Amino acid sequence: MLLTGIDWTLTVLVLAGTATVSAIGFGRRGAVLPLVAAALLALGIVLAAIPATVAPLPVTILTAAAALVTAVLGGDPITRLALTRTTFDDEEGTHGGVVDRASGRELLRGGRVIGLLERLAVAGAIVAGFPEALAVIVAIKGVGRFSELENAAVRERFIVGTLASWTWAATAASVVLLART
Repeated sequence: MLLTGIDWTLTVLVLAGTATVSAIGFGRRGAVLPLVAAALLALGIVLAAIPATVAPLPVTILTAAAALVTAVLGGDPITRLALTRTTFDDEEGTHGGVVDRASGRELLRGGRVIGLLERLAVAGAIVAGFPEALAVIVAIKGVGRFSELENAAVRERFIVGTLASWTWAATAASVVLLART
């Protein structure tokens, strides 16, 4: 029983560290902070999987809070890192989108704010046990961006950004599922 208490304490501390690193990394470029956050999140998942008992309610609440902060804020640097590794010579617009060379228009504007809301919705749906909401999120995002997906570079950025963002949010939320089982 004592070992379980230590395991849950370590899990909460590691997740709090993950949330802190995610918050510090929000809006910044570079690979160090996202990789540190990813390593801490992986450790948090391992620690949450070890105990043989369900987490007590205070641990579940703290875990959920840290996981949501990690999902929402940590997804920004993770997504930026994924986009810098996969995009070509895209010119970033003044509103965070991509400037279409042919038309000069900025496409995918507001992606950062949309990403925050999207990760909150994804992680929240998983934590709440309502995965059906993920289909609604996909539909809203697809319909909302459909007219901007006419060129290959924009489509690539949209797909890579969405998958990186969702993967991060779902991974962060999975810690809560482990704590409850």
